[in-house]
Amino acid sequence: MAVRAVRGAVQLERDEAGHMEQQVGALLTAVMERNALTADDLISIWFTATPDLHSDFPAAAARKLGIVDVPLICAQELDIEGAMPRVVRILAHIESDRPRDAIAHVYLGAAAALRKDIAQ
Repeated sequence: MAVRAVRGAVQLERDEAGHMEQQVGALLTAVMERNALTADDLISIWFTATPDLHSDFPAAAARKLGIVDVPLICAQELDIEGAMPRVVRILAHIESDRPRDAIAHVYLGAAAALRKDIAQ
């Protein structure tokens, strides 16, 4: 079994804790489903949020999904002029038998514009 990385992002409509939980939960669920993953396949997840998001930690959504024994960390995304606002990104390290080119990176909604080359 190989260690792989899977990326994803979602743009929030507003900075509210409940909305963040819903959208980040949807992102994580999509990543898990599209890559046929279980929580046991997860090694760790890095979350970043743009500087305009203050309502909650994105990792809290993972805990509410039952991802409780996987190391999670949150960080602030670079504050680049003109960057897409209200975006949460993930970088999940996983164990998978899939080849690297078969990993499904997930960019939901407007965040698909961030990586048109790999968005599924």
